[in-house]
Amino acid sequence: MHFVTGGAYNGKTKWVKHFYGLESETLWLSGYQKEQPTMTGFQGNTVVLHGLDAWIQQDAEKMDAESIRKRWKEIMADWRIWEKEKDNHNCIVIGSDISKGIVPMEAQDRRWRDACGWVFQDVASLSNRVDVIWYGINQQIK
Repeated sequence: MHFVTGGAYNGKTKWVKHFYGLESETLWLSGYQKEQPTMTGFQGNTVVLHGLDAWIQQDAEKMDAESIRKRWKEIMADWRIWEKEKDNHNCIVIGSDISKGIVPMEAQDRRWRDACGWVFQDVASLSNRVDVIWYGINQQIK
């Protein structure tokens, strides 16, 4: 598993496409498009879960932070199992860092921010590689 994070509009998607030379055999699932992060019927070798922060934001509308974290641990565990089925399976997770700046006043926004921090830590822990992208430049931190 490879986790890529960084600021919004800082080139994460472009960097991932270039780094992996991604072609049509890649499944892109997007939290921004409200697609489900499931592997139903997928037969390819590479999946990109794009918009982890957006999926968590959707969850924060109806779930508490601990339930969100539990849900994402289960989802990521399923993708890790899929990855281990074949040597050429690769799961790439992209999420925008929302931890900088002022703590939100609204409870739901704080729950989203907190849950993102915890889920991002969990994903980083599971990942073999973690990169932070700022202004299109990567820094490998794991």
